[in-house]
Amino acid sequence: MLIGIDTSRALRAKRTGTERYSLEIIQHLLLLPAAAQHQWRLYVDVAPPEQLFPTHTPGAAQPNVEICHLPARRLWTHMALAREVVQRKPDLLFIPAHVLPLVLPSGRLPPSVVTVHDLGYHYFPEAHARLQRRYLQISTRWNAHAATQLIAVSQATANDLRRFYGTAPAKIQVVHEAGMSDLPDDLVVTDIRRRDNLPRPYALFVGTLQPRKNLVRLIQAYAQLSQIGAIGWDLVLAGSADRLQQALSSLINELGLAGRIHLLGYVADADLPTLYAGATFFCFPSLFEGFGLPVLEAQRYGVPVMTANNSSLPEIAGDAAILVDPLDIDAIADAMLRLSQDEMLRQKLITAGYANVKRFSWEKAARETLAVLEAAAKKSFR
Repeated sequence: MLIGIDTSRALRAKRTGTERYSLEIIQHLLLLPAAAQHQWRLYVDVAPPEQLFPTHTPGAAQPNVEICHLPARRLWTHMALAREVVQRKPDLLFIPAHVLPLVLPSGRLPPSVVTVHDLGYHYFPEAHARLQRRYLQISTRWNAHAATQLIAVSQATANDLRRFYGTAPAKIQVVHEAGMSDLPDDLVVTDIRRRDNLPRPYALFVGTLQPRKNLVRLIQAYAQLSQIGAIGWDLVLAGSADRLQQALSSLINELGLAGRIHLLGYVADADLPTLYAGATFFCFPSLFEGFGLPVLEAQRYGVPVMTANNSSLPEIAGDAAILVDPLDIDAIADAMLRLSQDEMLRQKLITAGYANVKRFSWEKAARETLAVLEAAAKKSFR
């Protein structure tokens, strides 16, 4: 079987959650011994770095991975990719982090599988610009309608597909993501803290700085603790700037917390493990998550976690985190105080976190994804 994959999102210079998922799932699919049974065509809009993707899979008698370079242009998905998959159809098309191409009635898409990461725009429409929100609504509805099979990264996302689009349960398969696997050594952690000017212990948040991440309440909770002199640690916010960047900077200055709350901006994947490993605890009181990958990553590096009690977060965090109402600033502050002072609680959560992350791996996700791809192809050819 020839499987085509939209690989464009995996090649973004600055990867957030969906782009990192795309890269990890493609790489691990190609590493599966069972992948040798298939031919793979990776559609890219820029030339990938050498060795990023192998030219053959384990056990393949000859090269079975083709890079199909469709030069970047406006509306790449709906023009360049659409034309390619209609004119030179793969047996199956996999879209791990974007949208199925729209095609004219005269064309016809091959059987397809699309990964849906979240439907957060239904819960927090104000977090998106009007045109972006409209695009998300149209593209997700199109994915739900046109795809042969859907992969949801959490049961919460699967439930939302059924709720908002009436998608049949049989059309959805839940395949969980996983986290990073490289562990840093103490010297690198020390170097990272020196580089980012973090002389004091710190609590950490990782994620895009956008309204639904609930950073205003997190900062307000930190300010509460600062006012009563209950903290000897800083708060580090690591993530790409969004429209909220200036507002957060202004709030931090108004509260007199400049120098104690650090906005690091985007942190490269290579530096994230050391940033996690150096944290005293991890704060993720998000208002909505389709998966919540940073929670798993913090647990992977032995960092106790506080997160929200909504959406997919309890599903992913398991019993290895303090769950709080993200709208309750007092609850957020109390959880941070406990994680900074209660060593028995910290050790309990660290141990539980190590156990929890064993439920997730990219190899497992790749095996389950390949099973979905194969089943979708068989379903289409009946």
